[in-house]
Amino acid sequence: MLLDPAYALRVATPDDVPALRALIEASVRGLAPAYYDTAQIDAGLRYIFGVDTQLIADRTYFVVTSRDMPVACGGWSGRRTLYGGDQRKEGPDLRLDPVSDAARIRAFFVHPSHARRGLARLLYGACTQAAAAAGFTRFELLATLSGVPLYEALGFTADDEVTVMTPGGVALRGVHMSRAITREHDRANVHAPQGTNASG
Repeated sequence: MLLDPAYALRVATPDDVPALRALIEASVRGLAPAYYDTAQIDAGLRYIFGVDTQLIADRTYFVVTSRDMPVACGGWSGRRTLYGGDQRKEGPDLRLDPVSDAARIRAFFVHPSHARRGLARLLYGACTQAAAAAGFTRFELLATLSGVPLYEALGFTADDEVTVMTPGGVALRGVHMSRAITREHDRANVHAPQGTNASG
């Protein structure tokens, strides 16, 4: 299935941050209620889900646009942070060693009105090619419960379940997942239809 030509993929820039914040909130509020209650969604948006501007500075965060507006976003990272936006950062975010460490898949979100159109897979394909070019051979991530079906379809396997406690005392469950980076397989499947809010 080819991507609709109305969509375009590019690297995110600092100018995108306000629109990305709005996109992330719309994605979480529109797609997460089947998995998290209102208190969990509110706490997640306040303390966890958000823009990690380090990814933008590293040029490892991508946006899919429609009519020049971001409708999906996601990226990868060669740094130690596994999930969360700027509001969760504490201290320096050290770089990983491609020889011994797995790159991170980070902060995939799709606007509800653009879900299941292949956008998350398009983003994943861009991440795969870039991370492989940087020398990484594995990915890991912390998926939201709503993102688990997407990542299973992308070939990730669940390693363990994780409960994240927010400063307000609200618990959010997620799943730590991982897989090997295989560029040929991922390029062949990049346009398959799928899309949801998926990882922190």
